[in-house]
Amino acid sequence: MSKDILMIVGDFSEDYEVMVPFQTLQTVGHDVDAVCPEKNAGETVKTAVHDFRGDQTYMEARGHDFELNATMADVDPAARYGTSSRRTSRWRRCVTARRYSRPRTSSTATR
Repeated sequence: MSKDILMIVGDFSEDYEVMVPFQTLQTVGHDVDAVCPEKNAGETVKTAVHDFRGDQTYMEARGHDFELNATMADVDPAARYGTSSRRTSRWRRCVTARRYSRPRTSSTATR
């Protein structure tokens, strides 16, 4: 039985945490929608790879360009993903806030 799955990703997500689940879930027959706030379907997010190479810390390298296949503002979690109404209202507040938020201008930032 296939499920509808929503993945929320962003720029410089860990490459293996985005690419592997997305491709694996699709391979086994699930329908996966990948979205990112403020980006549309067809746009890409950059991923990062963190690699330990014998040092005490890790090295960060550029990963892939991961293509989004859905737009966050067009997704309705209650209709598609079977989420509760409480989660859906939180989702709508998040999407609405992002859609209508405006950056502050320099004149309002000094007040």
